[in-house]
Amino acid sequence: MQRFFPFLQWFSDYNKSWLAKDLMAGLTVGIILIPQGMAYAMIAGLPPVYGLYASLVPVLVYVFLGTSRQLSVGPVAMDSLLVAAGLGALSITGLENYIAMAIFMAFLVGAIQLILGLLRMGFLVNFLSKPVISGFTSAAALIIIFSQLKHLLGISVGNSSHFHELVGRVLEKAMETNLLDFTIGCLGIVIILSLKKWNPKIPGILLVVILGILAVFALQLEPYGVHIVGRIPRGLPSFQIPRIDLNNLMDLWPIALTLALVGYTETISIGKSLEGKSGKETMDANQELVALGSSNVVASFFQSYPIAASFSRSAINQESGAKTNLASMFSVVLVVIVLLFLTPIFYYLPNAVLASIIMVSVFGLIDVSYPKELWTYRRDEFMVLTITFLITLFIGIPQGILIGVLFSLVLMVYKSSKPHFAVLGRIKESDYYRNIDRFSNEIEVRDELLIVRFDAQLYFGNKDYFKKQLFKHIKAKGPGLQAVILNAEPINYIDSTATQMLVRIIEELHQKNIQFYMARATGPTRDIIFSSALIDVLGKEFLFARTTEAVDYFDHIKTPTELEERVAYQNLTKRN
Repeated sequence: MQRFFPFLQWFSDYNKSWLAKDLMAGLTVGIILIPQGMAYAMIAGLPPVYGLYASLVPVLVYVFLGTSRQLSVGPVAMDSLLVAAGLGALSITGLENYIAMAIFMAFLVGAIQLILGLLRMGFLVNFLSKPVISGFTSAAALIIIFSQLKHLLGISVGNSSHFHELVGRVLEKAMETNLLDFTIGCLGIVIILSLKKWNPKIPGILLVVILGILAVFALQLEPYGVHIVGRIPRGLPSFQIPRIDLNNLMDLWPIALTLALVGYTETISIGKSLEGKSGKETMDANQELVALGSSNVVASFFQSYPIAASFSRSAINQESGAKTNLASMFSVVLVVIVLLFLTPIFYYLPNAVLASIIMVSVFGLIDVSYPKELWTYRRDEFMVLTITFLITLFIGIPQGILIGVLFSLVLMVYKSSKPHFAVLGRIKESDYYRNIDRFSNEIEVRDELLIVRFDAQLYFGNKDYFKKQLFKHIKAKGPGLQAVILNAEPINYIDSTATQMLVRIIEELHQKNIQFYMARATGPTRDIIFSSALIDVLGKEFLFARTTEAVDYFDHIKTPTELEERVAYQNLTKRN
C-alpha cells in the first residue's frame, strides 16, 4: 500500500512535534501561493480565480501520492506560459471556450504523465539535458517578463509567445502608458526586492498585495484608469467533466507532451535539490509521474489548468521547517478560506501588482553563470544552449525545447561516433599501461606490440571509426608489428554489426601474422564475446583479465594461472 500511497510512509511515523512546523510552513506557503496563483493564471490568459482553483485539488492529490515531503505543487510560471503558447496557436473564440480548452489541457497533460508513470518511463526526462533546460528556461523567463509589461504599463496589447513581437507591440503602445499603473508596479518590484534582500522572512509578495489593494480602495484610483482584478467568483470550484474537443486534440498533444515533460522535469529537479539540502532521499521518479498525472487529471474535473512544482514555494516550504506533505494541506485550507470568504477583498487588487510579483518571481530563472561556464569549458554544449534559447525566444516555445533536445541528441550521437582512441604503453618500472600521449616521457614503446584502448561502446555508429583508427596505428608500427592488444575495459557493449567487424579485423590480422589479444573485458562484454563468433576467431587463450597478463603471455614470460583464467573467461553464457 505504501508503494501506491506514499503518504502512509510519513503518516504512520508522524511525530506530534512536527505539527507546529508543518502548520507554520503550510500557512507561509499559502500566503505566497494565493497571489502567485492569481498572477500565474494571468500568464496563462485565464481569469485570476483559476489560479486559486489550481491551488486546491491538485495540491490535495499530491499530498497523498507524492513522494517528496517538501515539494509545493500548484500553478507555476513556466507551465502557465506553455498553456498560453499552446492555446494561443489555436483559433479559439471567446473566453469561455479558452477556459474549457485550458482545463482539457490539464486532463491531457495528466493523462500523458499518468501513462508514462504506470509504464515506468521516468527515464525519458534524461533526454532533457541541462543546457536545453537552461536555454529554454531563460528564454521563457524573458518572454514571461515582457508579457507582463502590458499590465505594468497599463496598456492594451495582444498576447504573443514570441519575444520580438512582444517588444514590438509594447514599443508601439508605450506612449499610452498609465503612469499610475506604472508607479504601482514599479513600487511593487522595489518593495519585494528590498524586503528579500533586507529580511527574506518578511512576505514581501503579501505586503505589496495588501498595499496595492489599500491604495486603490483608499485613494479611489479605479476611475483614474488603474486596471484591477475586479470581481472574483466566491466559492469552491464545482465538479465538471472536461470538455473534450477531438478536433483540437491533434493540435494540442505536442504542447501537452511538452508540458508533461517540462512539468515533470521541474518537479524532479526541484525535489532532488531539496533532498540534497535535507539529506533525506524519498523521491521515486516513476511515482512522481503518477502523482503529477493523477493531480492534473483529477484537478481537471474541478476547473484547474496544468500544475507542477514551484521552486520558490518549495524552497520557502523547506526553509519554514516543513516536515511532511501535511504542510500542503494547511496551504489548501488557507486557499479554501479565501475562496469562501475573502474574494471580495481582491476586487481592488491592481494588475500591476500581480505583474510585479510575476516579474520578480521569474527573473531568478534567467541563468547567466551556467552559459558562461559552458563557454569556458564546453563550447559544444554552449551551442546547444544558445540554439535552444534563440529558437524558444524568437520561433516558439515548443519548437525551442524540441529542437534543443534534437540538437543535444545529435551531439551525443556525434560524440559516440568518434570517441577517444588511445595507444597505451607501459610506464617504466611498473605494471601500469597508460596513454602514451599523456605519459610520453615515462612510457616504454615497443615496435612489435600495439596496445590500444577504445573509450566507448562498440556499435554500428562508430565501428568504422574504430577500424580506421586501429589500422592507422597498425600502419604506423610498420612491418615489425607482431601483436595487437585491445584494452576492452571501457567497452561495455558490442552490437552485432561491430561484432562482425571485429571478426573480420581479427581474421585480417591473422592473415598478416599479427596476433590479436583482448584484455580487461567486463562481464557484459565477455558474455557477448562468448555468445558470438568472436570467441571462435579470437581464441579463448587470447582473452585476459589484465593487460599485463596479455603482454607477459606475448613475451612467453608466463602463462595465466587457473585463477587468472577463471577471471578472464567468466561469463553468463553456456558457450565456452
